[in-house]
Amino acid sequence: MKYIVFILFTVLTNAAAQLMLKQGMISLGTLSFTSDTIIARIFQILFNPWVFAGLATFVISMASHLYVLSKVELSFAYPFLSLAYVAVAIFAYVLFKEDLNSWRIAGIAFICVGTVLIAQSGRDDGATAEHETAQLSDINIAANEITR
Repeated sequence: MKYIVFILFTVLTNAAAQLMLKQGMISLGTLSFTSDTIIARIFQILFNPWVFAGLATFVISMASHLYVLSKVELSFAYPFLSLAYVAVAIFAYVLFKEDLNSWRIAGIAFICVGTVLIAQSGRDDGATAEHETAQLSDINIAANEITR
């Protein structure tokens, strides 16, 4: 649980990147791609300040995620990324006036409940690991006593 700050940083930078990408694409307006303009359009997208900032934020998010993966189990860390859906849905509602209907709210609630359950399993796993280590130490002491 001590890496939860890094996990949440990963989640928030991931969500922020999505929001910046959306703002960038809104600022570009409707794009059309033809064989003559495809390269120019790609550069137009990539060098849009919002899109560029979103991509840079994704790099930061990925670096944070790699750090987290070096410290905790993947099956614990990865589900937290679903909280990015929650953040994006809420901020998209506030910033872009996107729909936040009862189905989406129910989905957000399920995501939050699932994430809390996973977080609790991480807390239990740590206690279980400490207990198992203590048991192994007791077994080693008993084995040493027997061999004497």
